[in-house]
Amino acid sequence: MRDIAQVVTGSRAIDGAGVHLVRVLGLPTTKAFDPFLMLDAFDSTDPRDYIKGFPWHPHRGIETVTYLQKGHIIHSDSLGNSGDIRDGGCQWMTAGSGIMHQEMPQASERMLGLQLWLNLPASDKMTPPKYNDIRDEDVQVVTQEGVSVRVIAGEYEGTKGVMNGDHVKMTMLDIALAPGASFSMKTPRDETLFVYLTRGSGLFGPQQQALEEKRAVLFGEGDSVSFTAGENGLDLMLFMARPLHEPIAWGGPIVMNTREELKKAFDELDEGTFIKV
Repeated sequence: MRDIAQVVTGSRAIDGAGVHLVRVLGLPTTKAFDPFLMLDAFDSTDPRDYIKGFPWHPHRGIETVTYLQKGHIIHSDSLGNSGDIRDGGCQWMTAGSGIMHQEMPQASERMLGLQLWLNLPASDKMTPPKYNDIRDEDVQVVTQEGVSVRVIAGEYEGTKGVMNGDHVKMTMLDIALAPGASFSMKTPRDETLFVYLTRGSGLFGPQQQALEEKRAVLFGEGDSVSFTAGENGLDLMLFMARPLHEPIAWGGPIVMNTREELKKAFDELDEGTFIKV
């Protein structure tokens, strides 16, 4: 069974045009959490925390996965895509060679969700950008005793997610456990696996370590992972993918492999040649 390797609480941050969030994963965690670069989590009932949103900005060399458990975000990009992310919806964007997009949260009763940055391998950094829209009704749900699993990407118990990942195969599960319920699954031994606790508390790993919400838990190598919900239940997101073991050159919204590639990207932004498609 996988044991706990690291617990991360993150820190409060303000990004975009003034969006209050918690930066759970970032530059200091890239090696341990490879290929996962960044995780921003947000949970607010005050629109002033997020209404200014993320106006037009560039990305290259990564995939961004925005998932809403509650709320509403309007988005658009330089490929001509536009639409809404609502409760249970997900925007999976492959920035690849370069894309411009904006994400503008709308006033909601509760804005609860996250954005994950998934690194692209060096061979695919300049792949043509693309966009995938995952709606709540597209997601298959596996229900067991006291456990509900929404399979967004990858596969769980024979049920396949809407996405699998064209460049990095990722498993992404939204798991809800009733009080005292337990969850376990077999895992490829060498894949990076972590969970982010959105609500409640639970016991994790062979030592049954007690942990509360708003934390990311990285597990070490192993053939399986398991956890048990506390007295008030537990909601969490599970992410798993094979590490890339490649150098990272990170500058704001762009992630490449070398400083030279990073400089070229910013030079192209200045010159107006950033967008290739």
